Amino acid sequence: MTARILLVEDDRSLREALGDTLALGGVEFKAVDCAEAAVAALQRESFDLLVSDVNMPGMDGHALLGHVRNHYPMLPVLLMTAYGAVERAVDAMRQGAVDYLVKPFEPRTLLELVARHACGRVDAGQSEGPVAFEPSSQQLLQLAARVARSDSTVLLSGESGTGKEVLARYIHQQSPRASGPFVAINCAAIPENMLEATLFGHEKGAFTGAIASQPGKFEAAQGGTLLLDEISEMPLGLQAKLLRVLQEREVERVGARKAIALDIRIVATTNRDLSAEVAAGRFREDLFYRLSVFPLAWAPLRERPGDILPLAQRLLNSHATKMQAGPVRFSATARQCLVRHAWPGNVRELDNAIQRALILQQGGVIQPHDLCLNAPIGLVTTSAPTAETIVQADVAAPEVAGGLGDDLRRREFEVILDTLKAERGRRREAADRLGISPRTLRYKLAQMRDAGLDVEAYLYAS
Repeated sequence: MTARILLVEDDRSLREALGDTLALGGVEFKAVDCAEAAVAALQRESFDLLVSDVNMPGMDGHALLGHVRNHYPMLPVLLMTAYGAVERAVDAMRQGAVDYLVKPFEPRTLLELVARHACGRVDAGQSEGPVAFEPSSQQLLQLAARVARSDSTVLLSGESGTGKEVLARYIHQQSPRASGPFVAINCAAIPENMLEATLFGHEKGAFTGAIASQPGKFEAAQGGTLLLDEISEMPLGLQAKLLRVLQEREVERVGARKAIALDIRIVATTNRDLSAEVAAGRFREDLFYRLSVFPLAWAPLRERPGDILPLAQRLLNSHATKMQAGPVRFSATARQCLVRHAWPGNVRELDNAIQRALILQQGGVIQPHDLCLNAPIGLVTTSAPTAETIVQADVAAPEVAGGLGDDLRRREFEVILDTLKAERGRRREAADRLGISPRTLRYKLAQMRDAGLDVEAYLYAS
C-alpha cells in the first residue's frame, strides 16, 4: 500500500519544489496553499501524513496541528519552518507533531521522514495490535512488551470486551515465540464435561465416543503461547489438574499414562477480581498465585478516552474495507458523541456501533444518530428500553412474532435480560441469581439471538 501525503505550503515555488521531491521519491501527494484548504481536503479525503509550513497567513501550522489532533488523532503531522526557534519546536512536539523540519533542508531528509512516519503508519495500520494513545495504555503496552521477552506466565484482567485477547496476541507477537502457534481456548464457552479433554487431549477409548486419539490445546501450543480465556469460569476440579500442568510443565492426555513435556507460554484472562473469587472459594488460591506471576490490568474504555477515536477510526477503516463502502468519515459531532459515551460494553460495543453506523450513514459522513448509542435500532425513545419493547420491535415479522407470541416465554426473556443488566453482563452472577446453571443461561441467550432479539443492544442501552 502506497502512502499518501497532504502538503501545505503557501509559497508557490517552494510548494512546487517539494512536490517534485515527493514525486521523484515515488510518493503520492496532494498540495494545497493554505491551512484552510488543508482542512477542506481532510474532510473529503484520507491521508497518511500531513506536511505543513508553520508561518502562513490566516490559520498557521500550529493551529492546523491543533485542528488535526482534535479531529484526526491518528494522522501524523510534520511541520516545516524557516524560523528554527527551539521553543516552538518543543511546543509543536508536545502538541503532537511527529517531527519538525527547519528550512532549508535536503530533499532526502524530507523523504526519509516521510518513509518513517507515513509508510510506517501504513504498515502499522494493517496490524491488529492494541490501540494505545492514552498515556496509561501506552504504559501498559510497554510493560507487555517487556514481559513478552521472558517466558513468565501473564494474567490479564479487565472487563468483558476491553480487548484482553488482542493484548495477549500482542504479547505473543513481541516474544521470541512469535513464530510459534498462538492457541486460544475460551474456558466459559466449552461445557464442563468437554473442557478437560479439549485442554489435555485424550487417547482412543478414554471415554464413550473417543474413537481416536486426539491431542489437546496444550500440545497444539507447543513452542508458542496458550491463551486460557476467562480462566475464572474453569471448574474447581479442573483447576487442580491445570495447577499440576503449570508446575510440572508436562501434560497427560485423558486415558494415557505417559506425560508429554511442554514448551509453552501461558497467558490467562479474567473479567473478574480473582482475589475476590479466591476469598469466595470459587478459585484455587495456589492456582491464582501460579497464574499471576505478571499481572496486567486492561482498563475499561471509559477510563482511556484517548483511545476511543483512534479505535473508532481503525474499526471504521476495517469495516469499510470489508463492506466496500468507499470513503467514510465521522462528523465532528459524531466524534464528540463517541468520546462522551460511557461504553459499558467497551470495545465490543464500539465495534457494533461502527458497523451499524456504516449501514445507516448517508453521503460518506457518519452522524451521531447513525451510531444508535441511546436506543436500539427501530425504537423511537429517549429512555432505556425494556426487554419487552425490544422483543416487540426486533421481532416485527409475523412469522417470528408467532414464535414469540407466548406471554410466558416473553416474560422469561425479560426476566433474564433484566437480571443480566442488573449484574452488568456478568453471566455467572446472573445465573446464580436466576437459579440456573451458566450453561442453561448460554442456551437461553442463544435462543433469544436465534429469535432475532438484539441482546447486546438491550444490555448496553443507556
